Amino acid sequence: MNYPEESLKRHREWRGKLSITPKMEIRSREDLSLAYTPGVAQPCLEIQAHPELSYELTGRWNTVAVVTDGTAVLGLGDIGPEAGMPVMEGKCVLFKAFGGVDAIPLCVGSKDVDDIVNTVALLQGSFGGVNLEDISAPRCFEVERRLQARCSIPIFHDDQHGTAIVVAAAVENALKVTGKKLSEIRAVFSGAGAAGTAIFKLLWSMGLRHAVLCDIKGIVYPGRPDLESDPYLRELAEMTRPSVTQGGLAAALAGADLFVGVSAPNLVTPEMVRSMASEPILFPMANPTPEIMPDLARAAGAAVVGTGRSDFANQINNVLAFPGVFRGALDARASRINEEMKLAAAHALAGLVGDKLSRDYILPLAFDPAVCPAVAAAVAQAARDTGVARA
Repeated sequence: MNYPEESLKRHREWRGKLSITPKMEIRSREDLSLAYTPGVAQPCLEIQAHPELSYELTGRWNTVAVVTDGTAVLGLGDIGPEAGMPVMEGKCVLFKAFGGVDAIPLCVGSKDVDDIVNTVALLQGSFGGVNLEDISAPRCFEVERRLQARCSIPIFHDDQHGTAIVVAAAVENALKVTGKKLSEIRAVFSGAGAAGTAIFKLLWSMGLRHAVLCDIKGIVYPGRPDLESDPYLRELAEMTRPSVTQGGLAAALAGADLFVGVSAPNLVTPEMVRSMASEPILFPMANPTPEIMPDLARAAGAAVVGTGRSDFANQINNVLAFPGVFRGALDARASRINEEMKLAAAHALAGLVGDKLSRDYILPLAFDPAVCPAVAAAVAQAARDTGVARA
């Protein structure tokens, strides 16, 4: 199938992938009086007196806003909020299909952090959670941080944390396959933007202690001149303090056990893979063309390889995480999605593989019906255990 051509044809037919479907019907005067005036005044007064009842008397309990400014849409870059709408609608469809969550796309016509934060914060009373999507780094970090401070509902940037959760689960199981320990391995990250930063931080919280991060300018290390104006990269540099600072990705990969790529195509060569430690794990996730193709990585000695593509084994797909994470957060009526909830999601995801674990099967498949319930249950329990649940 010619997917671009067929998708454009279908989008013309659909004229939007979402519609509003009422839960009740208006067939009589009594129906009208219950759904609208005069009867609707009573739930309004109840919510006025007790605002938390909005979760019980409206659809807020199961509704998420999918918010973008259109600056980092898929691999298309800064294409604007209107052009990002088809992707946001698609995300909303995935929320419903995989998590039973109602989601509304909100495409904000501003790149200004203040505008985005104020818009979302003022609308928070209409939603049970907010999924930030396709907002470019480093602004996405500031948007998320400030919204978390202002809002009493979960704020979750899927490009960061959804990716991190699935990669963490993949790493957990890949290490079982190779018999290595996270605290002892040396990891290399290519790409220090939204996804790369979140993956590194989640793995760090799981016990990773030896890592090198590379961005477009090379290895990230304390004192690198351009980090003066970038507090986010400075923080990563101080956490890693790599022993090697020159030579770029090739130098960083020498002797490494794990490679995580969220950067650009064809950056890793077979020679680089051969320079890594024995039984190396590679997750080249640049889309649509990874940092190295799986067959080349395996031929060069890789023990486990995972990409973002569905036509290779071990697909690392965000749909394994975000529907269950939000399902669990909404069910617990959580005020936020914290580190413990993310870790619980990753461990639950890894645990679903069970005795089927192998070099070519380290994650459950995206359409496995057990994924969302398992992740949701783990996330909800973690919310209760950490005191952020309100139900």
